[in-house]
Amino acid sequence: MIRNPRRLLADRAYDAKSLRDELAARRIKAVIRQIRPASILIATTKQLIKAETSSSACFCRLKDFRRIATRYDKRADIFLSAILLAPQ
Repeated sequence: MIRNPRRLLADRAYDAKSLRDELAARRIKAVIRQIRPASILIATTKQLIKAETSSSACFCRLKDFRRIATRYDKRADIFLSAILLAPQ
């Protein structure tokens, strides 16, 4: 667990003003793409958006595997091995 993160990478589902305000109060930069164009556009760099996109794609790819998406494995070590063996 990271104690003092500098950035939060999240997908569009987390695009809410209340979350952005909470992160700003904690001095954490929110890297969240906006759902739709707003009156106030929030500046993000292409590099941060690329990181957010790749992390979202990684989780999407893992969820393609039924065994991982439904968490059939009871033990954490076996579940981790399934994640590591999933084709990339």
